[in-house]
Amino acid sequence: MATEDALERASTDIAQVIPHGDLTTTAYERIEELFVATRIQPGATLRTQDLQALTGLGRTPVHQAVRRLAAETLLDVQPRNGLRVSPVDLARERRLAGLRLSMDRFVVDAVISGMEGNERARLHHLMRRLEDERNGITLDRFNVLDKAFDRLMIEASRERFLDRSLRPLKALGRRAGFLDITHISGPKGLDETVGDHLAIMHAVLDGDVARARAASDRVVQSGLEMLDRLERNIDPALLDVSFGLGDEAGRKGQPARTPRGGP
Repeated sequence: MATEDALERASTDIAQVIPHGDLTTTAYERIEELFVATRIQPGATLRTQDLQALTGLGRTPVHQAVRRLAAETLLDVQPRNGLRVSPVDLARERRLAGLRLSMDRFVVDAVISGMEGNERARLHHLMRRLEDERNGITLDRFNVLDKAFDRLMIEASRERFLDRSLRPLKALGRRAGFLDITHISGPKGLDETVGDHLAIMHAVLDGDVARARAASDRVVQSGLEMLDRLERNIDPALLDVSFGLGDEAGRKGQPARTPRGGP
């Protein structure tokens, strides 16, 4: 489970790239972090007021962020019944992996052909941080750096459409990875994930399209392997809280009572 300290660190990193006063973007980022770390449980129902309390933001920015998250299928707006967090639909996420594979290839091709000096410097910086922190990195910290990497790649691709299409696919993938690493694969799974992402960074900086595509494909394949492990090993209530006993905590989207092992 994500800790309060981890969420605070994530908010700090996010704040560095959010225009001052853009509370809607801040709300979106914070809710997405809660989604990925399953602090709002898959399949849970909750109210806009619950998200206001969890993010510390007011009704208007949270409402606007919810509209975007609903358009991206991460949340489902249910008239008169509040909001429902998108459950982990293993069959759907396997289908979406094919779409993500093609989009990720498009991104690495576009970035290698058009990345500018400042973007290369940012990518070098992210890569060094991930390498330096690899031995003791936590899952929460990796997700912060991974999200920054995704954002940089989308920006450097010069295709704004991807921010509303590829980005939610990445959030779904990070959530599945969070469940797999927290409950099944542990530190070994996290280290393999870090290595896969470093391989993309190195290939992009080297300008090697074939190697970058292969490394990108490997990340998607690893995601499919994670989905297979979740299907075989996870408590179904962690994929959709409605599969469980339906206690009050689950209905309100609060952290699950099931013990969570950390990486």
